[in-house]
Amino acid sequence: MAKQLKLSALDLSVVIEGGDAATAIARTVEVARYVEQLGYERIWLAEHHNMEYIASSATSVLIGHVAGKTTHIRVGSGGIMLPNHAPLAIAEQFGTLETLYPGRIDLGLGRAPGTDQLTAMALRRNNLNTAYHFPSDIRELQQYFSNDNSDGRVRAFPGEGLDIPIWVLGSSTDSAYLAAEMGLPYAFAAHFAPTQFRTAIALYREHFKPSAQLSTPYVLACVNVIAADTDEEAHRLATSMYRMFLGIVTNTRRPLQPPVPSMDPYWSPDVENAVKQMTACTFIGSPDSLASQLSRFVAETGIDELMTTGNIYDQGARLKSYRILKEVLS
Repeated sequence: MAKQLKLSALDLSVVIEGGDAATAIARTVEVARYVEQLGYERIWLAEHHNMEYIASSATSVLIGHVAGKTTHIRVGSGGIMLPNHAPLAIAEQFGTLETLYPGRIDLGLGRAPGTDQLTAMALRRNNLNTAYHFPSDIRELQQYFSNDNSDGRVRAFPGEGLDIPIWVLGSSTDSAYLAAEMGLPYAFAAHFAPTQFRTAIALYREHFKPSAQLSTPYVLACVNVIAADTDEEAHRLATSMYRMFLGIVTNTRRPLQPPVPSMDPYWSPDVENAVKQMTACTFIGSPDSLASQLSRFVAETGIDELMTTGNIYDQGARLKSYRILKEVLS
């Protein structure tokens, strides 16, 4: 395994069965503290709305909370769905975060609403064309952070002059072209949208233009990892994740469920196929199994950083999964 590969985590503050938003956030903090001790590079939090069992909707607020409960791990957004927000507001929020936690804040930006159309309308106040402004909104955000904006009529305080790394998030080839054109690092959401992953990162590398932020392409892949002492135990733990994706596919969302012996009673062949397509970039197993699977994946894709998310019901097993993964990659 390539030792220079950076390892990071993504967390959505998923509510488990028997828990609530407060316990979900507490679990996120515990994960952040634990992966920091293990030497993970960063932990990112995601923006989703109108989802009863995800507690990360106020992403900037949660980033501040997690950064305040840790000491040195980078904390960021995976991502802020920029069309939902005025760039000035995000510049001020992340300028404040960077002022409070210098050198620790990442700003990952996405084009999607992170929700359904009705909720997007509630967030955007009927301006549903904002996704088309995504490239210009990123440039506006960069301008607010720039020292060159000191003569601007609208300025971001705090924010102006701060070095806050901006990432482009993607789940399709559109974002690959944008990240390449702007010379920004590219983070691909292969944990739920793996179909165009390899094509997108190839296009990004092919079209990349160096920028002040980045001289060469930088690819982060987010994937699902469920690790345990044995393959059998890892596959049992993974049933919680599969039931979560089943809820997405069938629109019957529930809190994260405890693991079950088998998924057979829960899905039809069609639903199983849909879930398996969404989770094609998922790595499940013992240390030996993961070492083999991930070595192939890293060699094939040439990624610079692996970000993992592990929706495991039992918190102890979840922390152990992150530890096993770190050991496999060391």
